Amino acid sequence: MVQGVRVVGMAIESPSLLITDDDAAFRETLQGVFEPEGFRTLLAGDGEEALSIVRTQVVHLALLDMHMPRLGGLETLRRVKQFKALLPCIILSADLDEDLIEQARREHAFSVVRKPVTRCQITQLVTQALERTYNWHTRRAE
Repeated sequence: MVQGVRVVGMAIESPSLLITDDDAAFRETLQGVFEPEGFRTLLAGDGEEALSIVRTQVVHLALLDMHMPRLGGLETLRRVKQFKALLPCIILSADLDEDLIEQARREHAFSVVRKPVTRCQITQLVTQALERTYNWHTRRAE
């Protein structure tokens, strides 16, 4: 057990997911989607809070809202990648355009998705990011 995360061999059993959005209801909704699936969720209301969490806790994936007070998603992504280069980050934005998508790609975002996002979309993206980064696979019902 490493800081509350069980690691089986080299694979992560219970990934930590950082959910960063200035909308508390949205954060809690995503928390309600992922915790029953075995994820440990960490919540941040803005980019500054997200950076503090990434620096002090085990985080396997970050969801970052694009527009937040103090520090937006793109700048948070830039700063996270300075000290956690391999951490997969997914940018969420209601105002998605080609320029934002290109900027996020240049900053090595795993993906950019338009809000509102469906449960299926977000769970598939998170699963893909964890599979590609850590060779992690969800627990399937037998």
